Amino acid sequence: MTDQSTGALLTTPLDSLHRDLGAKMVPFAGYDMPVQYPAGILKEHLHTRSGASLFDVSHMGQAFLMGDEAIEAFETLVPGDYQIMAEGKTRYTVLTNDQGGILDDLMATRIAGGLYLVVNAACKDQDFAHIEAGTKGRADLQILTDRALVALQGPRAGEVLARLAPQTQEMKFMTFREVEIAGIKCFVTRSGYTGEDGFEISVPSAQAQDFAKILLEAPEVELAGLGARDSLRLEAGLCLYGHDITQETTPIEADLKWVVNKRRRAEGGFPGAGVILDQLENGTERLRVGILPEGRAPAREGTQVQDTDGNTIGEITSGGFGPSVGGPVAMGYVQIAFSEPGTAVNLIVRGKALAAKVVKMPFTDKSYKT
Repeated sequence: MTDQSTGALLTTPLDSLHRDLGAKMVPFAGYDMPVQYPAGILKEHLHTRSGASLFDVSHMGQAFLMGDEAIEAFETLVPGDYQIMAEGKTRYTVLTNDQGGILDDLMATRIAGGLYLVVNAACKDQDFAHIEAGTKGRADLQILTDRALVALQGPRAGEVLARLAPQTQEMKFMTFREVEIAGIKCFVTRSGYTGEDGFEISVPSAQAQDFAKILLEAPEVELAGLGARDSLRLEAGLCLYGHDITQETTPIEADLKWVVNKRRRAEGGFPGAGVILDQLENGTERLRVGILPEGRAPAREGTQVQDTDGNTIGEITSGGFGPSVGGPVAMGYVQIAFSEPGTAVNLIVRGKALAAKVVKMPFTDKSYKT
């Protein structure tokens, strides 16, 4: 968010470090954020796939939802089953509206006495207001305004963090621990949004620069910005809120039916359950799919998808060049009859029909530690 009193962009606790290291800064979700460093997006992307990259994601929202009824109250807002989760487990979920649309996607971790939440930067004020209103009288929402968040991502992230905190070595994907690294108390989740193994690490804001410098001392680690983060998540087939998922898309249409856990399918009890459970049983009219354009021209968001007879059947919601793939990749929504992998489609780019096909996602293999 921008500073309401001045309209100025907000900054993260790592702002001066970004500038000292030559970052190109851009406005993003009300913050001044690094889109790339001198190495460039392509090299930052490929380094994340081979080594370990450090991303500043401090613009995202962090909070605790605490209380004896916090879990049950949270479940009235999301389709995930958190009652069955052990402490130290993390689960991706979505906030839904009464029409089954997605208000936002987020991570929620079971901790002693409640949940640790991480929500998207652009939606965090609305998300926290929604969660607070929906759990009022049953849970206490504690927004963490004094913590930074960084993501250490890549196949060598595990060995880097294990040298600093050996207890992280045995952590599995989507697990959480509180650890101390160089005297800094951290919340560590083995997760991320690049398709690679890695961690999201919450640290006190006042110690964020020291912590980042400690990680950057490792020879495997380089800085990466929002540009590489976007191309990495696209190759991994991961949704970007406001683009691939919105208040007008349901989890079933978005091919995220796995967020509706077994007990919740049987019991319902979350906003839009009637619509979502009906779609689970009877299907949808459209589906989010991967699309692989032929040739070298990327298909950007908003590109029209047609069948081979020239009929409009959908639209691209994310698209660009995939450095690991070596060519353009995209995802979007198509009519269900055209959602089968291998289906030939055309993409209308600059008025020309370019050949493409529907494919299974992800576009690159994921390397999560399971």
